[in-house]
Amino acid sequence: MITTATLISGLAQGLIWAIMTLGVYITFRILDIADLTVEGTFPLGAAVTAVLINGGMHPVVAVFMAILAGCAAGFVTGVFHTVFKIPAILSGILTMIALYSVNIRIMSDKATVAIEKPSVKKLMQNLLPEGIASNTISIILGVTVCIAIVALLYYFFGTEIGCAVRATGSNPNMARSLGVKTDRIIILGLMISNALVALSGSLIAQLDYGSALVNMGQGTIVIGLASVIIGEVIFIRKDRNFAVKLTAIIAGAIIYRTIIACALTFSFLKATDLKIITAIIVSIALALPVIKQSIAERKLRAENNKKLDAELLTAERGGECVA
Repeated sequence: MITTATLISGLAQGLIWAIMTLGVYITFRILDIADLTVEGTFPLGAAVTAVLINGGMHPVVAVFMAILAGCAAGFVTGVFHTVFKIPAILSGILTMIALYSVNIRIMSDKATVAIEKPSVKKLMQNLLPEGIASNTISIILGVTVCIAIVALLYYFFGTEIGCAVRATGSNPNMARSLGVKTDRIIILGLMISNALVALSGSLIAQLDYGSALVNMGQGTIVIGLASVIIGEVIFIRKDRNFAVKLTAIIAGAIIYRTIIACALTFSFLKATDLKIITAIIVSIALALPVIKQSIAERKLRAENNKKLDAELLTAERGGECVA
């Protein structure tokens, strides 16, 4: 049964996963690259954070280190693609495969590393009133981080370098003719994207899982793409400005996680059904643009037929009057 607690849980998780979705949006929509690095970068952020916190590092500093690790992963993918001319999707796969071994090494050959020392969640609990719910902490932190990221991205993509990133994704040949060094821009875009993904993995490990798992990144690209498409179909129009588009992507992630949370409340579904639920949601999300266009075309045809009928009726009446 779907309850208020279920919806709050979906909102709390959606806000944190939305950070990853924003990273996917940068590569998928702005750079026009399907970057599979994210499936390795997501657990990379969690692994770096868990190990550093357990080693005595302040959790906020550990989060920044996770962001830097994500930047490094994006840099490697960018070098594969721009320097060695490996196709973008294959470059991401190569980095993703390599990151599995890197993550295992970081976690000292363990598949799971529990966060044993105070994390960001504990810091928030100390700052907020005693007894506050875990989901409320995630919502407060998620809203704060998402607003900060949207503001920073909106500012960055309004700068000369940010415009170069958008131009490179839109038309790389034209960008090169204008003097933009597109290879460097692609590397920069991949670094920013994977930094956001690693940040999301770091926060998920601290707020939700309480640990880092080496396989927690499986399906991340699918979740990110589904959230992007849902946000675009429901909220985005061509006349929307960039800040509204970023906000719509966050809303898409929240809707996706809420649907997942609600689906798992039904008694006939099990936790092991999560993959098929994800597949169904992604299929629907991909079909939505086609359905939306079909409805719009049908509506346009109906309006045209009404206008034609009205014109014919007017013409007939005019003929009768002449007679």
